[in-house]
Amino acid sequence: MVYAILSVDEKNQVLTTYIWYRQHWIDEFLQWDPAHFDNITQISLPTESIWVPDILINEFVDVGKSPNIPYVYVHHYGEVRNLKPIQVMTACSLDIYNFPFDVQNCSLTFTSWLHNIHDLNLSLWRQPELVKFDKNVFMNQGEWELLYVLSHFQEFSIKGSDRYAEMKFCVVIRRRPLFYAVSLLLPSIFLMVMDIVGFYLPPNSGERVSFKITLLLGYSVFLIIVSDTLPATAIGTPLIGIYFVVCMALLVISLTETILIVRLVHKQDLQPQVPDWVKHLVLERATALLCIRDRNKFSSSKTQSSDISGHMENNDSTAKLNHCSCEDPQECEVAADTRSMPAFPTEAEGCRLMHSLLREITTIRQFLEKHEEFHDVAREWLQVGYVLDVLLFRAYLVAVLAYSVTLGTLWSVWRYA
Repeated sequence: MVYAILSVDEKNQVLTTYIWYRQHWIDEFLQWDPAHFDNITQISLPTESIWVPDILINEFVDVGKSPNIPYVYVHHYGEVRNLKPIQVMTACSLDIYNFPFDVQNCSLTFTSWLHNIHDLNLSLWRQPELVKFDKNVFMNQGEWELLYVLSHFQEFSIKGSDRYAEMKFCVVIRRRPLFYAVSLLLPSIFLMVMDIVGFYLPPNSGERVSFKITLLLGYSVFLIIVSDTLPATAIGTPLIGIYFVVCMALLVISLTETILIVRLVHKQDLQPQVPDWVKHLVLERATALLCIRDRNKFSSSKTQSSDISGHMENNDSTAKLNHCSCEDPQECEVAADTRSMPAFPTEAEGCRLMHSLLREITTIRQFLEKHEEFHDVAREWLQVGYVLDVLLFRAYLVAVLAYSVTLGTLWSVWRYA
């Protein structure tokens, strides 16, 4: 009868259980007639004074802290009852791949070390169905839950030698995953959700990069903290460890994507114009594929303000130049007669001044046109960055959701299998 699951050492592959051991056998040399001994039907004798079968556990690896019970009960018809609690430390092949939703199956094999089946045979005292679901004395408040105990009798021989009898009990236990789900899975899920929410920060600001770096550092600290909680073996890694590694890789990919987008939408003055094939693939095809609203604003149309202003400036300059020129000779003579006032500049000086002013205005206009051209290039690269950001975000979201659904399905199947 299993009383408690004391510890499960995944690293050393050792299971420590506390069981109530009940052993019965018939000794023909310990029989008497109660009528000759004042109707005494049962006595207790020290184990050192009688023969005790050498029943051992094959998986036994270490001596536990079991209380010493030095006596056994002997009935008058020769039945000896050895009742004692035993702390058993046994080797067990622990599979931690499904941690923390793992189910372990450890065996306790009782057999005689010296006597073959002709000298000593074994049988189950109770029915196997009663042993299977017997949880009357099990302490069910720990990390492990006892599912059932299977019993099986078999005979075996080693290289054609004498046959031996053995009774094998398979103790099937299941870990309670609530503690690990709260302390390991939920913080990781929260950090991944915050990483997804971080995509809603505008890509043309540097705050997204800082936010992603902070999340990556926080997840690294989280892994350092929980590293002692995860079971470690030399032959395998639990799936939850792979889950943490993949989440870290997704955070790194998210940070890399953010750095590329921020680099794309910043320092546009040093970049050339957007190639036509990029405009066609990103601003036309990708916007239609991603169903982006108002995708007409991503069309490659340049503003005509510079052309309009240039046309207006040309008209004004032509008008002013025509005003300074003299088409009719009589008008020029009349204009020459009006030079009697020396305080005002002459018409020739006014025309020279006007030409100088027009040159300055032309220089300013060219500068503004150049600035407007740089602004158009920056606006186009910003549009490309926004579309690529939406594309990468949706691809990243699909990858995270697919990964989460797969793991959730596997853990649900393992949990309720």
